[in-house]
Amino acid sequence: MSRPLRVAIVGAGPAGIYAADALLKSEVAAEPGVSVDLFERMPAPFGLIRYGVAPDHPRIKGIITALHQVLDKPQIRLFGNVDYPNDITLDDLRAFYDAVVFSTGATADRALPIPGVDLEGSYGAADFVSWYDGHPDVPRTWPLTAEKVAVLGVGNVALDVARVLAKTADELLPTEIPANVYDGLKANRAKEIHVFGRRGPAQAKFSPMELRELDHSPSIEVIVDPEDIDYDEGSIATRRGNKQADMVAKTLENWAIRDVGDRPHKLFLHFFESPVEILGEDGEVVGLRTERTALDGTGNVKGTGEFKNWDLGAVYRAVGYLSDELPKLPWDEATGTVPDEGGRVIENGEHLQSTYVTGWIRRGPIGLIGHTKGDANETVANLLDDHANGRLHTPSSPAPEAVEDFLAQRRVRYTTWDGWYRLDAAEKALGEPQGRERVKIVEREDMLRASEA
Repeated sequence: MSRPLRVAIVGAGPAGIYAADALLKSEVAAEPGVSVDLFERMPAPFGLIRYGVAPDHPRIKGIITALHQVLDKPQIRLFGNVDYPNDITLDDLRAFYDAVVFSTGATADRALPIPGVDLEGSYGAADFVSWYDGHPDVPRTWPLTAEKVAVLGVGNVALDVARVLAKTADELLPTEIPANVYDGLKANRAKEIHVFGRRGPAQAKFSPMELRELDHSPSIEVIVDPEDIDYDEGSIATRRGNKQADMVAKTLENWAIRDVGDRPHKLFLHFFESPVEILGEDGEVVGLRTERTALDGTGNVKGTGEFKNWDLGAVYRAVGYLSDELPKLPWDEATGTVPDEGGRVIENGEHLQSTYVTGWIRRGPIGLIGHTKGDANETVANLLDDHANGRLHTPSSPAPEAVEDFLAQRRVRYTTWDGWYRLDAAEKALGEPQGRERVKIVEREDMLRASEA
């Protein structure tokens, strides 16, 4: 092949950008070269980091700096505001590229099969995260009228949701939250936040640092019931074999034995409480029923038959994300992923030629952002192996300008990497008069306008 290897990556979040980086670090990149185009349905890149990480996490936002360095490379182009499959289909992509990598992530909430989930005041955590992160495709307002709120789940998303609900709007003002989110949080009436986990402290999926951050706010009193500090043989083995689990358990133990202070918002972390029903009256949430659980020796739990009703006005379900099904690709309904072997998409036992997956669409929404790097390396290694052994198909229109012509003919209003720099500058300019690093632009049309030359 005398021309560069042409690869399309659908999804410009960390997973997609790590895959582009792996391609550019490969031997093929030196000779005959690699040309990568990233397609992103949002007008801005960075996926989960822009629309899934809480605004008071500047440390994680710092990952954007590393991703910037990848996207700055001349072999990479960004096509933002381009939706798969409405603006461009798999067949279209195959006409322009030797290979296509899907890295579309997960944006929906995993279902929680208990009665009452459809009541007014029962929310998916993913929707709330999208709201406070200024996602253009969700409503601009959020009802924050409940004084007592439940968060179901013991992962980092549950912590983010609980922390944003428990902090004051002014505490979050120095971050990039847009005006509509600040106004919404200013009207928040929550005084008690209750986080519920089905299992024990050793099984919590929090990161130690995320957990400790809860206690840094001057407005949040974190409370753990000493009776919830319990371990069996399986739990002890988990702590011995997993440094993070041990650190989480130690933090929770320290909080359980201290005196309760007088910070105005109370955030309770409950363990061994399995949600069995969201209680309602007149179609609205009025409480939560849980069943007390007990450890069974292996680190798992069993129900005790002892139930408790909690007086609550809203419930946030943070029980995991679910990826959106991708048309033209095989789909595993149970896991919400595309079936694969080493990143190669598998359909009816065969590799779907020139088609690959990486990140959450490949293995489900688990692990931290950095975990997607190893994923990308494996997928790209197999893509390059297929290239070296002549297993990739040959596109009919591999010239880079063919894609631009196609999008122009389709009248797709796409953004570019240069456009991101313009949007970035516009957001920073909005923040400057208030002494803030930036204020996020929310409306899609405003994002497009700011991105255009």
